[in-house]
Amino acid sequence: MKRRQSVVLHQSTTLRPWQGRLCPPGAVRSCGDALEVPTISRFYGIVIRMYFADHAPPHFHAVYAGEEVVVAIATGEILRGEMPDRALRMVREWASIHRDELAANWDRIQIPESPAPIAPLP
Repeated sequence: MKRRQSVVLHQSTTLRPWQGRLCPPGAVRSCGDALEVPTISRFYGIVIRMYFADHAPPHFHAVYAGEEVVVAIATGEILRGEMPDRALRMVREWASIHRDELAANWDRIQIPESPAPIAPLP
């Protein structure tokens, strides 16, 4: 994946070019560039993603049947969102198995570098 360059307009304002548009830092979701939302795993209809330059604490996003949760990597705590209990149990089980890989991916996306794929839940 090609690294993005920033355009500095003023000392306090930095904008990044995505798809020919200038978007504020951290505005990946509103700019609609699917390449900027890496999918790191898929299992049983659940999609696990990490956003580049996302806010602390280290976390990942899990999407299932139109529902999304944000899960802390260190604790498995749900920071935001809702998901059916069965899917949430699978997300937490997967996260506990792959905690070290998730933490390494969090470090990668802060650079930003592409995160490594992580094996699905068996």
